[in-house]
Amino acid sequence: MPTALDLNRIRADFPALQREVRPGVSLVYLDSTASSLKPRPVVERLADFYLHHYANIHRGIHTLAEEATAAYEAARQKVALFLGASEAEEIIFVRNATEAVNLVAHAWARVHLRPGDLIVTTEAEHHANIVPWQMLAAERGLRLEFGRVDDQGRLDLEHFHRLLAQEPRLVAFTHMSNVTGVIPPVAEMTRAAHAVGARVLVDGAQAAPHLPINLAALGVDFYAVSAHKMLGPSGIGALYARREVLDTMQPFLGGGGMIRRVTTQGFAPAEPPAMFEAGTPAIAEAVGWAAAIDYLQALGMERVRQHERDLGAYALERLRQVPGLRLLGPATMQDRGAVFAFWLDAAHPHDVAQVLDHHGVAVRAGHHCAQPLHRRFGVPASARAGLYLYNTRADIDRLIEALEHVVRMFA
Repeated sequence: MPTALDLNRIRADFPALQREVRPGVSLVYLDSTASSLKPRPVVERLADFYLHHYANIHRGIHTLAEEATAAYEAARQKVALFLGASEAEEIIFVRNATEAVNLVAHAWARVHLRPGDLIVTTEAEHHANIVPWQMLAAERGLRLEFGRVDDQGRLDLEHFHRLLAQEPRLVAFTHMSNVTGVIPPVAEMTRAAHAVGARVLVDGAQAAPHLPINLAALGVDFYAVSAHKMLGPSGIGALYARREVLDTMQPFLGGGGMIRRVTTQGFAPAEPPAMFEAGTPAIAEAVGWAAAIDYLQALGMERVRQHERDLGAYALERLRQVPGLRLLGPATMQDRGAVFAFWLDAAHPHDVAQVLDHHGVAVRAGHHCAQPLHRRFGVPASARAGLYLYNTRADIDRLIEALEHVVRMFA
């Protein structure tokens, strides 16, 4: 078993955890599923880059441009290694995981799918892995089917295989639900999808911050991630596209940086990944993301995962003690992450979140960009507590105390 994280040292790296949200009320941050806090080394690396090394990249031959280019491409290499990609050129920098999915919709699906072709996704998805396919289906006359989940939010694999029997061209699903925390058997599902000739896209926005990822072992064709959920800056993410598939894609955006040659008669695109990175990219954000990856790798993703398993088990035990609380998702930490969405009979999720904020506990309330999944559970919204590497049992205790106050207040 991995050694435990040094939480005192880790928490010292996050100044927000030392602040008071109001006099005498310290912050308990349980909204990392939406976006994580940023440690000092990431912010310091960003500041140093902006102050001493910033310039536009790739075509400048002066010192700052060469330093910035080297740092940007080194960040691409670090993302590739962190995710287990075969080569850095399989990593395309984008704004976030949402843009990564949309890039696949435009640069691969619009090229290869024909009217009547089937796309399979699931009702557990974030809207970012539903709406792009609905838009494309309406435009191109495609069919779209949704894999079902059971009462705990786990994918109905029997139904999933029945959908595969219809020979879809694309299968798209999440690596970890942002509502239930469920982690489906990605490698198994990918092998089954490939067996019927489908390409596979996995939304890894929730998984990459919390799990060791090995894309070579998973075998997926596309994988989408966002830096801001894994200690990095906002405004940057990545799409992994397997080389074999990457070479069949067409440019998404046109402009500077993505071309090899332009005449008044036409253009020739650059080779990937430059083909898909038109315009000035998020240079400093890539450098900051690299610093976040350094931070995570120094801790060890196996240790991060074990910490969240242990803390999540404690959270489940304590949440069961709150009267009228209904958890959306599995009741154990088997094959799930430490994200806990729940419905409280005493009050609407927005009221729950407001009262919790008064107690210094930051959670998310709403449908979490997962309306179909909330409909499956028969609730309009939920409150959600998402744990990360800097959270403690004391944070869970504060959450439970605040929830018990909600129950008393609205009873």
